[in-house]
Amino acid sequence: MTDHQHGASWSTAIQATLHCLTGCAIGEVLGMVLGTAFGLHNTATVVLSIVLAFVFGYGLTMRGVLKSGLSFSAAFKVALAADTVSIAVMEIVDNLVIVVVPGALDAGLATGLFWLSLLVSLAVAFVVTVPVNKWMIGRGKGHAVVHAHHH
Repeated sequence: MTDHQHGASWSTAIQATLHCLTGCAIGEVLGMVLGTAFGLHNTATVVLSIVLAFVFGYGLTMRGVLKSGLSFSAAFKVALAADTVSIAVMEIVDNLVIVVVPGALDAGLATGLFWLSLLVSLAVAFVVTVPVNKWMIGRGKGHAVVHAHHH
């Protein structure tokens, strides 16, 4: 009985989403911190955080699959297949939450609003992304692609 034939378990989906959340959170927080610290426009800050979320998300996946002996190019293709939808959903949701929280984008680094809005946005994104990953893994897509390359 494989996940592909009978659907993915919630546990598998949660683990895949936690993996995605790690890369997204590193990139998202770093982007928001840098954008805020350098006084970038809100749009530029959001774009920077999204770009960094994809960079760190793909990077973490590639780090793991490169250890299996894949070339950089092949590992990048695995990361694209495994993480693109998950990261995109997570980034849409977490940035939407930050945008709708009054004052969150304009809050300074030393404010509770800045950090609380980031925390809440990532938590909401995680909850929304778990069922997406469950659906994808159950169809042999998304994070299921990475499993073939783990030792």
